Amino acid sequence: MKKEVVVATVTTTAAVAMVALLRQYWKQKTNLQWKRSQRIMRKFARECATPVPKLWQVANAMVADMEASLSSSDEAANTLNMLVSYVSPLPNGINEKGMYYGVNLRESNLLMVCARLEGKNEPISDLYREEISVPSNVMHGTSQELYDYIAVEIARFILAHPENSDEIAANGKKLGFTLSYEEEQATASSGSPIKWKNFSADDAEGKELIKEINRALEKHGVNMRVYALVDDTVGNLAGGRYYNKDTVAAITLGMGTNASYVDTAQSATRWQDSLPKKGEIVISMEWGNFNSCHLPRTQDDASLDSESSNPGRQIFQKLISGMYLGEIVRRVLVKMAQEAALFGQSVPPKLLIPYLLRSPDMAAMHQDTSEDHEVVNEKLKEIFGITSTPMAREIVAEVCDIVTERGARLAGAGIVAIIKKLGRIASRRSVIIIEGGLYEHYRIFRNYLHSSVWEMLGNELSDNIIIEHSHGGSGAGALFLAASQNPSS
Repeated sequence: MKKEVVVATVTTTAAVAMVALLRQYWKQKTNLQWKRSQRIMRKFARECATPVPKLWQVANAMVADMEASLSSSDEAANTLNMLVSYVSPLPNGINEKGMYYGVNLRESNLLMVCARLEGKNEPISDLYREEISVPSNVMHGTSQELYDYIAVEIARFILAHPENSDEIAANGKKLGFTLSYEEEQATASSGSPIKWKNFSADDAEGKELIKEINRALEKHGVNMRVYALVDDTVGNLAGGRYYNKDTVAAITLGMGTNASYVDTAQSATRWQDSLPKKGEIVISMEWGNFNSCHLPRTQDDASLDSESSNPGRQIFQKLISGMYLGEIVRRVLVKMAQEAALFGQSVPPKLLIPYLLRSPDMAAMHQDTSEDHEVVNEKLKEIFGITSTPMAREIVAEVCDIVTERGARLAGAGIVAIIKKLGRIASRRSVIIIEGGLYEHYRIFRNYLHSSVWEMLGNELSDNIIIEHSHGGSGAGALFLAASQNPSS
């Protein structure tokens, strides 16, 4: 009996010791994973850092590129296209009165908007929006089929939201037409019969497209004409100017990104033969293509770029836009999974799938305020099939923060660059209009952007820059363009 008790005691002691050893082993292993992951993250954070001096380097480089591109078309020397997109007067909020219609074509969706403008700085009324998907057979058919489809849908929309009898007399009214597209779409991949792009005001191809659209409108009984095909950022700028005469620029921060601003005709010497001698013009910067040695890029950014469909192009967009933020996070997490076993001994297969992490999901994880990062846990499981530890979830949230902070602060530096180019930092109030889901729905991104402008300019000067969300919602800029072409209908 005594012998059995001794054996049992020894066995129990051995079991306890084994459990203790296993606990120590797992603790050491977890600590090692933590240290390796932290080492990778600290290095990544250093390379992504955007202190104020770095932001000023980026802003100054952008100003230099803007000025060089306005005076020369040498693509080897400039990364910004700086297209003169619009030469008509922008709305002033006083003279525009009546019912106006606008169209925004975004990839395979057609957004139609209309509203009644009251003039004299009164708010708009009777705002209607309708978004439809263009059938795939139309998107992949002939250009004429697409024009006819657009014209028929516009005719139906106008019939559903008609003008008042006293407004109908304004025959030949203009139809605002804006384009939303990703840069890749302009080059090849959409399958559309038309390669949409951002046209300059004197672009022959753009003028021919306008003629074809207007023929289709006339064919289907629409008594309106398109005056200009412009990027929707230009439309947002027109909307901002309608509400505030101090609006000088508009930024799109969504899946893609672009910026447009108001400059003088004299500043665009590259286009002097086709521009009026004086007055305001709207420049579409196509700033997604901006590049500079001062941009804080990492090896993960370089590999993303080299494996993209447009290597060496759209570098700024790949750092700040919603299309790429989640992908950068995913690549860093893959490195941690491979080199630090962040998610276990094997790399989760779905984590290796490019672009599986979308920016809305990244934002949800980043903005998770629960005690154990429960939203992070749910998203990792839902998207990648990962069962995560609290330590891993904390690291994921920190990686999201690093990527978001860099992107937002670089966008802020771009805003300061525009204001500096216009010479308005110290002396004049400037309103910047921002449109896009990244800015509208990603609170932390928005806060980082605002704080970067404040840090660069300081308390006193930053008060001169007012950043506002766009008016009327996405795509509504088209109707403000129509109004600018038809004052006092």
